[in-house]
Amino acid sequence: MNTVKNALAQKSGALIHVRSGDMVVEALRLMRDNRVRSVLVIDDNALVGIVSQGDCAIKVLLPGLDAKQTPVHQVMTRNPVTVKPSDPLESCMTMMAARGFRHLPVLDDGKVVGVISIGDVVKDIIRSLERDVGDLRSYIMTDGPGG
Repeated sequence: MNTVKNALAQKSGALIHVRSGDMVVEALRLMRDNRVRSVLVIDDNALVGIVSQGDCAIKVLLPGLDAKQTPVHQVMTRNPVTVKPSDPLESCMTMMAARGFRHLPVLDDGKVVGVISIGDVVKDIIRSLERDVGDLRSYIMTDGPGG
């Protein structure tokens, strides 16, 4: 399986983030506009949290709070678990499954360089399977018995 760095290379777009003092409505706008389900919370170039659509629904909508007046720091997950670019995607998948995460911020020497989602891991598995099928077809057609 590939590394986090390989998976990040397959993604396009800039790092999507808010500050902890921004209102939840801004985080939701960014999620909607960028078609993502979470955004990182970065203050002074340091990762301080992550906020997801679920956080906003459960911690803002259900209690009847106003997303325009609720700061992100009230609903974010503080000090999220992170991974490194050199980490294997397989270990990310295991961690996500075991701990119920859908997103893992990626830090390189303490600097935020991206986010890996469960969707990124699934896409990598699909690419890997497609390569394997192609290799097997090639083997059968050219190198295999009777080829």
